[in-house]
Amino acid sequence: MMSERVLNAPSLAALDDFALRCPRCRAAFARCEKDENRLLCVRCHFPMSFRDGVWRALPVERAAYYARFIKDYEAIRSAEGRGSADSRYYLALPFAARNDRNAAQWKIRARTYSYVVRKILNDGQRLSKESAKILDIGAGNGWLSYRLAKAGMTPVAVDLLTNGADGLEAARHYDGDLRRPFLRIQAESDRLPFFDSQFDFAIFNASFHYAEDFTRTLREALRCVCSGGKVIIADSPWYGKEESGWQMLSQRRSDFFNRFGTFSDSLKSQEFLTDQRLGQLAKQLGLEWERHVPFYGIRWLLRPWIASLRGRREPSKFYIYVTAKPA
Repeated sequence: MMSERVLNAPSLAALDDFALRCPRCRAAFARCEKDENRLLCVRCHFPMSFRDGVWRALPVERAAYYARFIKDYEAIRSAEGRGSADSRYYLALPFAARNDRNAAQWKIRARTYSYVVRKILNDGQRLSKESAKILDIGAGNGWLSYRLAKAGMTPVAVDLLTNGADGLEAARHYDGDLRRPFLRIQAESDRLPFFDSQFDFAIFNASFHYAEDFTRTLREALRCVCSGGKVIIADSPWYGKEESGWQMLSQRRSDFFNRFGTFSDSLKSQEFLTDQRLGQLAKQLGLEWERHVPFYGIRWLLRPWIASLRGRREPSKFYIYVTAKPA
C-alpha cells in the first residue's frame, strides 16, 4: 500500500491540471476521502481508480466489450517482439536500435515524430508554447507523451491497453527521467473522460485507424481541444483507392490467422484512410484538412512504382493530416 501511495502522489498532482468527467454519465468526479487512489462520479458513483501508474476510466461493461480485441492485440504485439525489460529500450523510442525486430516500423515513427515536432507543434503560433496541453490518443507505452513531457509540454496518455510491456503500465520506465510523471488513463477514444476544450492538441499517433466510427472518434477529440486547437492524425495507412484498402485487410486477415491463430477482427475498426473518407469527415464536421507529406526515404517513395511493376496492389502511404477546431 505504501508503494502505491508514493506512486500516486505525483499522479494526483497531474490530475489537478485537468477537469475530468465520468465516461458513463458525463458528470464530474470528486476525490474519495477514504481512498486517495480513487475518484467517484458525483452522480452515478462510477469509481475511477489508480493502479500500477494508470487511472482506470473504462467501465466494466466496456471492458467486456473490448476483451476479445485486447486479448488478440496483446498476443500479436507480444509475438512481434514488442517491449523490453530494459528501460533503455523505452527511453530511446522512437529511435529504436537497428537490430530491433520492428526497426523498419520505428524508423517511420521516428521520422513522423520529428516532422510533427518541427513543422506542426513548433509552428510559431500560440499553440506552440512549451506549456501546451496535449492529448495523446492511442498512446501505447507512452513514448510520445514522454518525449513531449521532456520538451516541457503537458501530455496525457490515453489507451485501452494497460499491460506492462506495450501498454500504459510500461510508461513506468519514463518516470525516473521526468520531473513529474505524465498522466496516463485507460479510456476509450469515443468516451474520453475530460470536460470540453482543455487541450491545445489532440494527436492520434498510429491509432486513428482503430476507430470503429471515424466521425464519432474525431468529434470526441475535437470536443476536448480548445477553440483553434488542432487534431493531428499521423501514421494511419492511406490508400488512393478504397478497393486497395479492402485488399490489404483481406491479406492481413489471412496472414494474422496463419501466424497468430486469430483473424484479429473482433473490433470492426475502419482500418485505413482515403481522400473520400477524409472528405466526408470534413463535410460532416465542418473542417478543413492540411495534408503533410514527410520524407521517409527513397525506398519508401519507390514502393508504389515497384508494386505496379510487379502487378501487386497499391501499397499504403503515411500522410499527416491536421485540422483546427472551428471557433
